[in-house]
Amino acid sequence: MRSVFGGPLAALGVPLITPAPGAGDGLAEGFLAELDRLADRHGTLLVGGISFGAQLAAEWAVANPGLCGGLLAALPAWNGESGQAPAALAATVTADLVAAAGVDGALAQAAAGSPEWLAEELGRAWRRHGEGLEAGLRAAAGRAAPALADLRGVEVPAGVGGCADDPVHPASVAREWARALPRGRYGETSLAAVGRDREALGRATVLAFLRAL
Repeated sequence: MRSVFGGPLAALGVPLITPAPGAGDGLAEGFLAELDRLADRHGTLLVGGISFGAQLAAEWAVANPGLCGGLLAALPAWNGESGQAPAALAATVTADLVAAAGVDGALAQAAAGSPEWLAEELGRAWRRHGEGLEAGLRAAAGRAAPALADLRGVEVPAGVGGCADDPVHPASVAREWARALPRGRYGETSLAAVGRDREALGRATVLAFLRAL
């Protein structure tokens, strides 16, 4: 989150708060509860995330219309039930790898077929989850995202970012989200660009949000 959104939000004078991930199968509930606590402390929030984090931010926005002032959703992976969504299948396969080979073993296999920058990001993210990684991945894979009908009720400015060349987070899903959100706008970049500069994804999403204001 910091590498993607830190610079673009700092340029707007928007402080970035990045809670640590929750533990294991409580990943989603922990994130949503943290947003509740932040809203109690700070009032109206601009919420956002990447991939599953985008899904949870949107879920919180749907449930808290009086507390959500805006949404930044980068790389949403599905809407409604996860079903056979590529990201859900990838999370399940990864959970199986972790169960069989541990976090380091799963990272070694993932790195073998990934660009160097992505392997670095996965290593940083997965190790933070520690022993809860497998359960967290299964929780993410099985959790329904807001349906498009739910997104139509989120009447705040929303920027949705996608990568045209990402097979796991199809750009078509991000465009669907942007069309469903009443004040949604879509911004696009590529995984190739993100590999060179993580903020490419943040800029695309934040610029879409600014167009929605």
